[in-house]
Amino acid sequence: MSKFSIILFSGTDDKLIPVGVLAQGAAALGMDVQVFVTGWALMKFTKKGSNVVFPKEFEQMAPVLMEGMKKANAPTWVDMLKEAKSMGAKVYACSLMASVMGLKKEDFNDLVDDVVGVATFLQNAEGGQTIFI
Repeated sequence: MSKFSIILFSGTDDKLIPVGVLAQGAAALGMDVQVFVTGWALMKFTKKGSNVVFPKEFEQMAPVLMEGMKKANAPTWVDMLKEAKSMGAKVYACSLMASVMGLKKEDFNDLVDDVVGVATFLQNAEGGQTIFI
């Protein structure tokens, strides 16, 4: 089985949406999918969550994008990741960044399968395709 790994650093919705699309698509193709959540993206995966955020340069386009997604009846990035997980995809929080941010495994929502270090992620990703978002 081919492997597809995503390193997710950005917590802005313009980055989270493609992560959902790619993870769901790769899982549907039967690929072994893992998402390694690090940096500011970690906050989107906590039980507290965080608000919808777009980078400053896309601020004016955010309402257009969100309305377009709604009109297209497109699922949210959360729903796409849930669907990917139902097909076997795994979502991991970066242990170093979680520690730096004072987060423990119990602080994360049910999208997160585990909190792992970069060595574990790299071992799991070995021999596959990896992208950084």
